[in-house]
Amino acid sequence: MAALGQERADGVTHRRNRSRTYRACERIDALHAAPVSGRSDSIGTVTTAIEVEDLSKSYGDLRAVDGVSFSVEPGEVFAILGPNGAGKSTTVEILEGHRRRDSGRVSVLGVDPTEGGRAFRNRIGIVLQEAGVDKELTVRETLDLYSTAYTRRRSTEEVIEMVELADKLDERISRLSGGQQRRVDLALGVIGTPDVLFLDEPTTGFDPAARRRSWELVRDLAGNGTTIVLTTHYLEEAEELADHLIVMAGGTVVAAGTPESLRDQVGEATIIRFALPTIDASLAGLLDPLHGDASGRDRRLEISTTKPTADLAHITGWALQHGIELDGLSVESVTLEDVYLRLVGTDS
Repeated sequence: MAALGQERADGVTHRRNRSRTYRACERIDALHAAPVSGRSDSIGTVTTAIEVEDLSKSYGDLRAVDGVSFSVEPGEVFAILGPNGAGKSTTVEILEGHRRRDSGRVSVLGVDPTEGGRAFRNRIGIVLQEAGVDKELTVRETLDLYSTAYTRRRSTEEVIEMVELADKLDERISRLSGGQQRRVDLALGVIGTPDVLFLDEPTTGFDPAARRRSWELVRDLAGNGTTIVLTTHYLEEAEELADHLIVMAGGTVVAAGTPESLRDQVGEATIIRFALPTIDASLAGLLDPLHGDASGRDRRLEISTTKPTADLAHITGWALQHGIELDGLSVESVTLEDVYLRLVGTDS
């Protein structure tokens, strides 16, 4: 699937995998929260998990986020998509309480994230692109250590089963594969039984089978009431998991809705794709009678049509008439990737 690049701000790469020193300070600060039983009374029950209204943030002359608004319901999987420099990372960091906004209103679990303090941090989980844990610790030691930051912590045994690392519990982090280390990051995100879980590229490094199993975990968490904010390079992942999503470009929201509603915005087109061999016949006899729009490059053709039966019959009839095979012939519905590329361009 299409992969989106890293965001840029102020002319330099602006990644959410923060410096090790900064991340360590965040973790140490969280660990200083005194573990007490129960949920903090300073944050109450809310009907909307996240509310963002006219959010803006600039870095010097660069307007990274410009008038962004959206809301997320409890137990919903909400995806934020966009190309380089779209403003995704800045938006999520503001929601997490790690970055201050210039203007607008933000509420997460009923509070302003920049003012929620330890009670707020106790109710959120964050899976960064790179967690920066001490790789000389074992998986068990890491989970036991970080669990002390939360008052509603899951047991190490429960979490390790959730991320399928039971056979690696006493292995040093440094000896795990990249995908296994990523599962440790996911375990750290859920060990505090968060009400809101922020997932930044959660399945990077996973093989296809592990990626799909992680999707089941996300669905289970959401089904049990956890609100999930997802940023991902894998558009198939967003299409599979997201209840609602926004697409950002240039700091603004250029599309919002369910994956289905976004596909409907480009019409009920079907995509017919195939490759033509080198032939002497004119392509006018193939292309002119089509109901749909044709585009192509290097003998590969793509037909976007609302009358797929008629166009497919014409295409295959033309091929049979000329005695040729259409390599890679496929008929597909419009995907979220197709919608995304139309919104932000193929160079993103």
